[in-house]
Amino acid sequence: MNTAGHPAPGAPRILTTAQAIAEAIGQEMERDPRVFVMGEDFGRYGGVFSATGSLLERFGPERIRDTPRSESAFIGAAAAAAVEGLRPIAELMSVDLFGVCMDQIYNHLAKNRYMSGGQVKLPVVLMTAIGGGHGGAAQHSQCLYATFAHLPGLKVVVPSNAHDAKGLMTQAIRDDNPVMVFLHRGIMGLPWMQYQEGASVAVPETAFTVPFGQAAVAREGRHVTIVTLGLMVHKALLAARTLHTQGIEAEVIDLRTLVPLDTQSVLRSVGKTGRLLIVDEDYLGFGLSGEIAAVVAEHMDEVALAAPIRRLGVPNVPIPYSRPLEQAVIPSVTRIVEACCELADAKLKAAA
Repeated sequence: MNTAGHPAPGAPRILTTAQAIAEAIGQEMERDPRVFVMGEDFGRYGGVFSATGSLLERFGPERIRDTPRSESAFIGAAAAAAVEGLRPIAELMSVDLFGVCMDQIYNHLAKNRYMSGGQVKLPVVLMTAIGGGHGGAAQHSQCLYATFAHLPGLKVVVPSNAHDAKGLMTQAIRDDNPVMVFLHRGIMGLPWMQYQEGASVAVPETAFTVPFGQAAVAREGRHVTIVTLGLMVHKALLAARTLHTQGIEAEVIDLRTLVPLDTQSVLRSVGKTGRLLIVDEDYLGFGLSGEIAAVVAEHMDEVALAAPIRRLGVPNVPIPYSRPLEQAVIPSVTRIVEACCELADAKLKAAA
């Protein structure tokens, strides 16, 4: 396998998530001349996370646009371009930077299709890097997708691997509503940053979409359901392997999108296992884990819980710079295993 993702004869074509994102964008730019990309260091540099690598040479500076370091300005420009019939893709280097352009996002992008009675379309894709584990400290390690999922009018996408990243990005570009795509640094496959190798998977060369609102069963099981997304999918899968050696079969649900949320897949799995662990790298308070727990609690007539719902998330503290402290606040494989063992009683483990 070479760095362009070309396989040896007969071997599957394996891409990193960064390569898959760049391929999706390039294919949609070829298909639709209204699609263009804008962001910081997007042109000659190819994007901090290589999401636009080689696209400048193919499409030129009119469609691969470097922007000033004024997030409010270029997110506003993306909204205006969409209203005028273009289909912009805009990137901020880190989700933490959205604080300086929130008015453009939650008042303009999120609201104006509704406020126009559906007459105005806003086909904007906002993509950004999320997640800790790299010593980026409090202002460069957050996830924050639950913050935006809370705002009506925005679709929220969080892939866990290269295949889903390409399909979800293609779906996002074709959507007539604003879509936010959150890409965890740990799944991008960049040589200068530690990443989860399981995120680099076989990806079809032709364009395809992954529909929003359809979770994936990353691993089937019968004793406990782990609901998660993004990088935490890989930690959950590693935990499931350890649990298997202890007689506990964990089912791992990869949500893939928060808005829309596939509640039926969650309820179906919990109805089968009777036990639920929600694992989230976003903050524990007022977030995704509480939303999933509430959905299950509201459907107790459909599921019979054998144990109380458990949640693992980042406690309500800023992400520390200190590596030991950072590891202490972000959910780990070990803590996932421990939580699942607590959910599975001794009688079940002995029977398995």
